[in-house]
Amino acid sequence: MDGAGESGTGRAAGSGAARAPGAGERHARWLLVVALTVQFLVSLDMSVVNVALPDIRSDLGFGGDGLLWVVNAYALAFGGLLMLGGRLADLVGPRRVLTAGLVLFGLASLAGGLAWSPGSLVAARAVQGVGAAALAPVAFALITLAFPAGPARSRALGLWGMAGAAGGAVGVLAGGVLTDATGWRSVMLVNVPIVAFALAAAARTGPVGGGRRAGARLDVAGALLVTAGTTLLVLGLVRASDHGWGSAVTLASLGAAVILLAAFVAVELRTASPLLRPGLLRGRPVLTANLFCLLLASAQFGAFYFVSLYMQLVLGFGATAAGFAFLPFCVGVVAGSVLAARAVAVLGLRRLMTVGATLAALGMAWFAATATVDGGFLVSILGPSLVCSFGIGLCFVPLGTAATTDVAPGETGMASGLLNSSRQVGGSLGLAVLVTVAAQVTGGSTGLAELSSGYEAAFWAAAGLLALAALAAYVLLPAERKAPGGPAAAERGRGAEREGDAAPR
Repeated sequence: MDGAGESGTGRAAGSGAARAPGAGERHARWLLVVALTVQFLVSLDMSVVNVALPDIRSDLGFGGDGLLWVVNAYALAFGGLLMLGGRLADLVGPRRVLTAGLVLFGLASLAGGLAWSPGSLVAARAVQGVGAAALAPVAFALITLAFPAGPARSRALGLWGMAGAAGGAVGVLAGGVLTDATGWRSVMLVNVPIVAFALAAAARTGPVGGGRRAGARLDVAGALLVTAGTTLLVLGLVRASDHGWGSAVTLASLGAAVILLAAFVAVELRTASPLLRPGLLRGRPVLTANLFCLLLASAQFGAFYFVSLYMQLVLGFGATAAGFAFLPFCVGVVAGSVLAARAVAVLGLRRLMTVGATLAALGMAWFAATATVDGGFLVSILGPSLVCSFGIGLCFVPLGTAATTDVAPGETGMASGLLNSSRQVGGSLGLAVLVTVAAQVTGGSTGLAELSSGYEAAFWAAAGLLALAALAAYVLLPAERKAPGGPAAAERGRGAEREGDAAPR
């Protein structure tokens, strides 16, 4: 991402005399392996510790609300630093940021597995979040840099969506299985071999978007403001479910976040090298993609949380059984992503995002309609999981395409950091809102009927958020906008492959 507009594969193709035939294709394949591994790893760690929390409490002696910070420390560091991580990839090169992020994440995971006190574990989770904030934007940017617009990129974006869904689902499953089999420390240590594999795969790739950009400067003021503002925003949303939306803690956090983010916007309008170029959001596809992502994540993250609670507290599933019950959700996302990679050139971004979000909303409404005390796996979990996840899977390819439409190669990290920030803030917002909705219905009762009624209300609210996402895609995206995967683009992609800039098929 050196501002020259060349991807790593582009440079490889340009030096065809020095490379054997097929070197560009192998380079692209290894870049894809790295991107998918990173996306899987980041998604895995957002959910893998949840099932292990009771064991962590008893072993390390967490008291009061301290246990929540095992989850919140990761979420706050991750959400607060995403924009900075994405822009650093643009300025100093994705390879440096990727390597630093992987090493940091791996060391933090090792420290977490060896934690001896509540403070040491929370600190390790926070450092993990810092590493994840560097890795998540790079994973997305690698795809946009390594694959030409067209069928190759659509296939890669479909796999990127699958990796994220698989990481979340496997995290829930692995958390239960590993905790039951070897103890809670293994849910932290399992990251170490994954990081080692990612580093080994990264070593197999060639140049990735260049190195440090000549004359490039980091917008320090903007970085400080957006990091502090986003962190306070996520903190306010996370604590709202515990303290209430009208509490002093929540209002102070959210108020300070608004002030800092407003100051960030003012700085970005004046600086010559902004962390987030304001003009980036003037493009309707980019703006719509981020709004869509925020709404999609709001529903998906919150509903994932409530499906787990419904299975364990109402239907009586154990931790491991609940983890296995999430696997159909992963299957649905994979199926939707595979179809989307083929259909996006025919339907275009607007139609596919609208259809996907509508199907996801219908699946969520199915969850709501069947979340009863006498529900069962087939009707209350399997059916709605497949419909909802298939719809979500349909969204990933057009969402990733829209988020980078008309974005310069030197700003792919910026666009990626923005999209990942929308996803993280959306997930925190959705969880806070849906927890509040459920709490209003249950009134603090732990009876099965009251719990199922609260979860039902949360599912209906999530369905409404997904319906809003479908409406946003339909209204805001230009009707004539097609993904760069139609016949003409496909021909351009084939032409690029003939020149050595090949992508894996």
